[in-house]
Amino acid sequence: MTARGPADPSTRGDRPIEDYGLIGDTRCAALVASDGSIDWMCVPRFDGPPVFGRLVGGPDAGTFGLGPSGEAIVIVRRYRPETASLETTWSTTGGRLTLTEGMIAEVTGTLLPSTLLVRRLTAEGSPIDAVINFDPRLGEQRRVPVAQHRGNMLVCSWAATAIAVHCSPPVRLVPGQPMTVTINPGEPLTVVLAVADREPIVYVDADAAWAALKADELRWQSWCGEIDDGLSYRDIAVRSLLTLRLLTYSPSGAPIAAPTTSLPECLGGIRNWDYRFAWPRDASIGVGAFLGSGQLNEARRFLAWLLSASRLDRPRLPVLFTLHGRQPTSEHDAEGWPGYAQSMPVRIGNAATDQHQLDGYGWVLDAAWLLVRAGQHLYSETWRAMRGFADEVANRWTEPDAGIWEIRGDGAHHVHSKLMAWLALDRALRIAGTHRTPVRQLARWQIQREAIAAEVTTRGFNSALGSYTGSYGSTDLDAAVLLLPLLDFEPADSPRLRGTIDAIAQQLGAGGPLVYRYPPGQDGLPGIEGAFLPCSFWLVQALAVTGRSAEAHELFDQLCALASPLGLFAEEMDPATGRHLGNYPQALTHAALLQAALSLRVK
Repeated sequence: MTARGPADPSTRGDRPIEDYGLIGDTRCAALVASDGSIDWMCVPRFDGPPVFGRLVGGPDAGTFGLGPSGEAIVIVRRYRPETASLETTWSTTGGRLTLTEGMIAEVTGTLLPSTLLVRRLTAEGSPIDAVINFDPRLGEQRRVPVAQHRGNMLVCSWAATAIAVHCSPPVRLVPGQPMTVTINPGEPLTVVLAVADREPIVYVDADAAWAALKADELRWQSWCGEIDDGLSYRDIAVRSLLTLRLLTYSPSGAPIAAPTTSLPECLGGIRNWDYRFAWPRDASIGVGAFLGSGQLNEARRFLAWLLSASRLDRPRLPVLFTLHGRQPTSEHDAEGWPGYAQSMPVRIGNAATDQHQLDGYGWVLDAAWLLVRAGQHLYSETWRAMRGFADEVANRWTEPDAGIWEIRGDGAHHVHSKLMAWLALDRALRIAGTHRTPVRQLARWQIQREAIAAEVTTRGFNSALGSYTGSYGSTDLDAAVLLLPLLDFEPADSPRLRGTIDAIAQQLGAGGPLVYRYPPGQDGLPGIEGAFLPCSFWLVQALAVTGRSAEAHELFDQLCALASPLGLFAEEMDPATGRHLGNYPQALTHAALLQAALSLRVK
């Protein structure tokens, strides 16, 4: 390998969201474009300040590029089988250049830093020129680091945070100055990045870092080997399970909704939200996915985290938590950040934390019931917490709420919210069959459960439409009601269920397999968002559960064809262009995909 002067950084427009791959270590994550540029990475956690933030912060927000210096075509881009390591191969005029990269998830009992990123370039054919563009900037202020060279290692620091990078063979990097290097066949270039936050920098030489990545791959393959062999659509299902695992903060067990903030639901619009938090609703759906796939530990860890996170608020269940179980700081806009595709503002924090959302209780109690049904007895403290949640539902189900879609305005009597309130009490009663529960409490849950059912079937159903509606007295539909067939609220052959499924598919259909979550433009915000991908997977489940298996399989096949080249999904999709929209990759979409795959399993 040879190295030469600084090269001019290439310019580019905004890449499609689906062009990015995810690498991570279950503590933080990075999004990598197909040209080898890391354009999003927060340290030392998912919700920390970005150190590479070009994705939504513009050129001055930092990037870490490693790839071919001239014209090149991506010929293979894939995850190494059943691992979290990403591999990109380009065809150049001189031959093939391959970038293999990943982060080390398991560092317990080692001297490795908690965040260790390993990237290696190899060449085939002739020597190939490549560019290293290491340009870290920290936080909303996009602060330039204090840079020091310590032997072959470059250390960039900002007060209590530091990152160290070194190359083997050695390359003297300068932040913000792209360096051209020549990769010779048989002489790989390994670039190692370590993060330190309020702790000493740990130096890991290139060979040890590469060996650690290979060992981590074996651990991921072993984990995948525990997944139920009978899982339908195994390849894309396993990738979704790996994605959910990468989006679970291992120190606390908190599952985040997405590793990004402010990727837009409408290009150039203001529908940009921070999803680097844990929603009990989304996480509970993930519990069902993990349990159905044979991964019991992940499901148990969620309930353990929730027990700790909710301790100061119970019996109220907050809408979302930080990774450490606290309430997020107030939402604000990142000053001067241009946003992805000029979609502003870029938001930090999420104001939905102050909303009352009734449906979350149903999701959590259903997750607890799934664990009990799988043969797991709840600890007494866990059951006490679940009973408290059920009591809260019994007390508050008659109130309006913000609903699952977190519309920022006055509350309403959302049919989906009432159904999930019914689910909360129904699952609490089922769990009570195997756990000691006061008789008076049981009687109250039964009375309120029946009251909810009576109200929903009279006020939530529109006979003229032949469908359950979005809210009482409304003729608008809500795709979240597609979950109705999964609750055991009505028999699977109920004409009301079939009518609801057909009405939503027809009136909220966005073309092909795509579904809007509610009528476009209903939420009071300017612009129209994309189709909501989890709803499409809920439609698959609804069809499967009600005996329409052929339709369900056809729809699922169509949806899988819309995945990114790496099998990842965002939150939404533009029906006109097929572009992914919203934060990415989205845990809720992948959890819904897995639940749909489970519903298609041959009995």
